[in-house]
Amino acid sequence: MTGITRATTVLGVLRGGRLALASDGQVTVGNVVMKQGAQKVRKVAGERALVGFAGGAADALALTERLEGKLEAHKGNVRRAAVELAKEWRADRVLRRLEALLLVGDSQCVLVVSGNGDVIEPDDGLAAIGSGGPYALAAARALVNHTELPADEIAREAVRIAAGICIYTNAEISVVTLP
Repeated sequence: MTGITRATTVLGVLRGGRLALASDGQVTVGNVVMKQGAQKVRKVAGERALVGFAGGAADALALTERLEGKLEAHKGNVRRAAVELAKEWRADRVLRRLEALLLVGDSQCVLVVSGNGDVIEPDDGLAAIGSGGPYALAAARALVNHTELPADEIAREAVRIAAGICIYTNAEISVVTLP
């Protein structure tokens, strides 16, 4: 899974019962920028949950569809759906080949889900994936600790900061939120 941590930034910020996912829009193939305004975050499950992805778009979209099925089967329980997806992703021969990471959440949690069977819920309500993820995460932590900004503004500003550092991240930022 070497390619999935490269070439994007997706950040989740859970603050005050509100979840915001933000991502950049850059799509790269090798060292070439192919697109500036890709949508890597979206609402799912009847707008009760949010999902963002890093890695291959087709792989991530296939996983997002499966996640939506799990959310439906588990009545919108994001934690349970994420665990069931991770178990299936790790156990299934075809799914194991998919190269992506997902960031998924609702107004109660934000989770990182991987094909290794990982479902990680951060202690502070902040999570990031992709090559610019560590930069965005550091910026978000500083903003959470030193401002009263709402989740969506923190997410947008932190990804903007990451775009100034990570060459695989641009400033065409998309943000989706749940109240």
